[in-house]
Amino acid sequence: MNNKKSLAILIPALALGVCGAPAYAADAGHATLTAGFDYSSGSYGTPFNTDIWDVPLSVGYEADRWSVKLTMPWVNISGAGDVIPGIGRVKNGNPNVRGRGHGNGGTTPVPPTTETTGSASGLGDIVAQATYGLVRDDADNFGLDLTGKVKFGTASADKGLGTGQNDYGVNLDAYKGIGAWTVFGGAGWMKYGSSQYIVLHNGWNANFGAGYKLDNSNDIGAYFYFRQKIADTGYAQRELTGYWNHRFGSAWRLQAYVLGGFSDGSPDWGAGASLRYAF
Repeated sequence: MNNKKSLAILIPALALGVCGAPAYAADAGHATLTAGFDYSSGSYGTPFNTDIWDVPLSVGYEADRWSVKLTMPWVNISGAGDVIPGIGRVKNGNPNVRGRGHGNGGTTPVPPTTETTGSASGLGDIVAQATYGLVRDDADNFGLDLTGKVKFGTASADKGLGTGQNDYGVNLDAYKGIGAWTVFGGAGWMKYGSSQYIVLHNGWNANFGAGYKLDNSNDIGAYFYFRQKIADTGYAQRELTGYWNHRFGSAWRLQAYVLGGFSDGSPDWGAGASLRYAF
């Protein structure tokens, strides 16, 4: 989850649903509604600690091999003005970013070259994604998914909640069941939008991990996530996430996770949970 996202960042749907997978062929289709929270904390290589709360609401639809989802998050961030949720540390030349300028409680503008700290909250970046199951082999419990996503720049750039630009990405993920165990992994590429204040580079990401089915209602697992450096003043992301997935019958699912970061591109630690209803 990365930055979650990190957005995050973050837990990939594949990692959470894979142990109880895949019954797509007989699925006539259903809608889903998911609500939860994510919290992360870290310095991201700045002189300040940055705390980020993310409260996402997602609506989706799943049928046969297809699934689509739209996520609308509310974000609260307190910390370095050069740290952007889901991105990490950047060189932010926006004169109005939190902790700098009149628009965020200041009385005297601070030069863009000075690192500042402040707090802000509001709508985050809305994300739309669609996944197609390229391969579904129930006999061998193997699958291959292709996901396309668009992150719309709806979060305020002046508040430092986002870049204000759209991002476009694609991911290819696979899983293989071996008894109660499932191993999974994937790779992706993201085209990041740049503005006059924040310059980002396109980047690759990858994940790999394993899950274990405790019983018909509970799965646990862990995965490692990597994303290459996408900002000149930023860092690569490296983080390890452990998760628990509990199903209440066929309609409800509770998910929880904790993560630890292993680079200045990731938070020092994070945690989150979500509740999903299918109907």
